[in-house]
Parts: sequence; structure tokens; C-alpha cells
Amino acid sequence: MGSKSIERVAEAASNAALDIEILTMPDSTRTADEAAAACGCSPAQIVKSLVFRKSGSEDLALLLVAGDRRVAPEAAKSVVGAELERADPKLVREVTGFAIGGVSPLGHLTPIPVFMDPSLLDHPVVWAAAGAPNAVFGVDPARLQAAVAAQPLPRDACPG
Repeated sequence: MGSKSIERVAEAASNAALDIEILTMPDSTRTADEAAAACGCSPAQIVKSLVFRKSGSEDLALLLVAGDRRVAPEAAKSVVGAELERADPKLVREVTGFAIGGVSPLGHLTPIPVFMDPSLLDHPVVWAAAGAPNAVFGVDPARLQAAVAAQPLPRDACPG
């Protein structure tokens, strides 16, 4: 995992007219706390890219959730349209092209529906994975939401 995935993220951002700079950190940014420390921000400004499988199918959904929050699957179900289960890491890699810990909000091999925690919009800049466990980019969350056509999650789907 590395340069090809990072290049795919950079290309997808460019195609979406997102002007980003991908930073490769000396340490892991795999977890929200690691990413916040590396980026010099609060965990609330970290975008966790969580891939779920829709129950009863192989269909995936990407939930972009603030680093200081978790997903309440029952509340997310109303917007996603199905019960959610954690996706198998192998399936995540096959569909998105990214390993867990480096899943970017954009640049997936296969498009999947995207849903976004509205609390991310409370910040002028958020930080997201850029295709590798130590690569990130900062972005205006409203621009990210538009670029990936993310549907908003209800606030109760992402409790703190």
C-alpha cells in the first residue's frame, strides 16, 4: 500500500476540483488519536472512513465520522437503507482499493454510497486518510461532502 493508492487519491481530488496537499507523516495516522496528534488538531477534526456492509448483501457503504464519535448503526439505518455490519477487511480492500487504516473518502476502485457525520461541518478544516496508514490531507468539510456526494447522517447516528 502506498504510492499508487496515494496517487489515486490525488487524482480523484483533482478530478473533483478539490485542491489538497497530501502529507506523508513520519508516524502512523491509522487511528483518530494518532492522526490528531500528527496533524496538530482535535480528534473531532479527523475524518474516520468507516466501511460497512449492508446486511444480507455484499453492498458496502462508507460512513465519514468525526474522530471523537462512533456510529450508532440503528440510527444510520434510516438513511443508509439497511442494517449495517462491519465489512470484512479483504472485501474493503477489493472494493475500495485501500486497506483499513488508510481508506480515503475518495479515489475508490468501485464507487460506493457515502454518508457523512454532520458534526464534521462544525470545523473549517478536517483531516482525512489519503490512501495509506500514514498519509492524510486537510480539506474544507463542506467541499469534501460535495466532492464525494455524501448524504448527511442524522446527528443521532454519530453520538459522541
